[in-house]
Amino acid sequence: MQLMLSPEPLKLLAFDGEDLEVISTHLQDAAVAPAEIAWLPREKRFALVMDRYDWCGAQSGERTRRRSGLHFERVLGVKHSHFEQNASQKAVLLSISFEVSDDPAGLVTLYFEGGSAIRLEVECLEAAMSDLGPAWPCGSPPPARV
Repeated sequence: MQLMLSPEPLKLLAFDGEDLEVISTHLQDAAVAPAEIAWLPREKRFALVMDRYDWCGAQSGERTRRRSGLHFERVLGVKHSHFEQNASQKAVLLSISFEVSDDPAGLVTLYFEGGSAIRLEVECLEAAMSDLGPAWPCGSPPPARV
């Protein structure tokens, strides 16, 4: 089966690990300003805004980025490793994973270039990603990753 990708603005939901893999694929190499990451403990929500590379558009030779938002619901706790919240430089998101700990609860991990990570403890996986605006041209594509 061949996955057909669309260059149209995305709106994706994730309720299991496979769904989250799709979101992770679309967000690979997204640039995230640490100041645009927020955990709202009272609402049990973790959210971030980023500039994602449009991998769908790249299939037709376009090099663009889009402003996108991602949020997780039912978040019980957040931990980070080697991640500086006050850093002025954008972090590059490599991937997002979900590991079940006590079904349906588990751990969501956002992995960034340079070895930093953010881990969310969730009651269950409930995430949404959507593009927030039009695409704009960017220079060279992200580096090839193995």
